[in-house]
Amino acid sequence: MTSSLLFFSEKLLEWNQEVNTRTMPWKGEKDPYRIWLSEIILQQTRVEQGWPYYEKFISHYPDVKKLAAAPEEEVFRLWQGLGYYARCKNMLAAAREIASNHQGKFPETYEGIKALKGIGPYTAAAIASFAFNLPYAVLDGNVYRVLSRFFGIETPIDSTAGKKQFGELAQKLLPAQHAAAYNQSIMDLGAVVCKPQQPRCTECPLNRKCIARQQQLVNVLPVKSKKLQIKTRYFNYLLVEHGNNIYIRKRTASDIWQNLHEFILIETPTPVDFSALQETNSFRELFAQHTFSFVAATAPSKQQLTHQTIHSQFITLSVKKPLATSEYIAVPRKELNNYAFPKTITSFLHNKKLQLF
Repeated sequence: MTSSLLFFSEKLLEWNQEVNTRTMPWKGEKDPYRIWLSEIILQQTRVEQGWPYYEKFISHYPDVKKLAAAPEEEVFRLWQGLGYYARCKNMLAAAREIASNHQGKFPETYEGIKALKGIGPYTAAAIASFAFNLPYAVLDGNVYRVLSRFFGIETPIDSTAGKKQFGELAQKLLPAQHAAAYNQSIMDLGAVVCKPQQPRCTECPLNRKCIARQQQLVNVLPVKSKKLQIKTRYFNYLLVEHGNNIYIRKRTASDIWQNLHEFILIETPTPVDFSALQETNSFRELFAQHTFSFVAATAPSKQQLTHQTIHSQFITLSVKKPLATSEYIAVPRKELNNYAFPKTITSFLHNKKLQLF
């Protein structure tokens, strides 16, 4: 086992120095703020998708103090389209904590970094190793995959036992003096060589001792014990127009798209047409004292999230007097672009046929 550990670490570092050509704007970065920003953006996000967002945030907020001082709505609009908006909320909270309690400087210890809002063990290890070369091994999906295949580990990576086993192994493999280079190399290897599908095993520097390759387990490892449960939801959005105003609200519940805005929403357990929607209690309560005119409706659209499938339809109605509601506010149509909305709604708004902007 000791020889395999040494082989693994040495070959990875050799590959990183001599072969690895993967480029990203944050790669090799030593500024903890920029490393942190890239790591938060890349949580649940592909590099290709996150790259332009990283550049936009760096351009708007070149340091943590600028981000901390930014208005919340402005930051959420910049984040718009990335999804998992709790990341953005936590990122802003952490930036303000650094500005207020750390004199605008990132903590330089693993414990101090991990104490910040929205930072878990992986992100703390990434910042600690890349910015300060501290000996903390990163453990993300790429790392789990490489370790599981090379060492032939069949313990589920999403189990308590698996997390403990992989964490201890990752730390054993880490060369303390080369933490940053090693962590970068194992993540890059998992991203471009030891890929989830169609791995490039013949090009892998570790293939000579890879158990998964030897035992034809490459397509089996890593193992997950829990099957992802996808929840299906049906959102019926009402664009209620009063003059040039449209009613919207900010989502505040602990649910998807928290802190983003939306039109009047009636969620139903199954798909409904407009006639059926009018029979729901929510619709009747909303228009109990109002008459409305039907303007238009869209065909249902679908957005796939990691754990949920959202089916949405948009129905435009017109009213002659203001709605009696404290939950929603009337916003001039031309000002809708000043609010952050989830992707489902921005896609609808930017449909040129609607001419809402």
